[in-house]
Amino acid sequence: MTIYVGNLSFQATEEDLREVFAEYGKVSRISLPTDRETGRKRGFAFVEMEEDAQEDRAISELDGAEWLGREIRVNKAKPREGGGGGGGAPRRNSDY
Repeated sequence: MTIYVGNLSFQATEEDLREVFAEYGKVSRISLPTDRETGRKRGFAFVEMEEDAQEDRAISELDGAEWLGREIRVNKAKPREGGGGGGGAPRRNSDY
């Protein structure tokens, strides 16, 4: 499972996310997409953890929490829609 983290501060870094989610278990991957044209962060991220139970707990406890001055949205990532060749897999940096 992949966790979607939305409404992120544009100042949030991969290290910041790793630190927050590490409180719930081992983080295996973080994707913090940037805009192709401007290089600016897009205000959301994807986080993968080693165990589903850890991800579920992180979602439960972090959804709606205030972090870096914003109320973040944390939930299960939805499969990509449309015929983007992703086969329903969550988006990755290379998809942007």
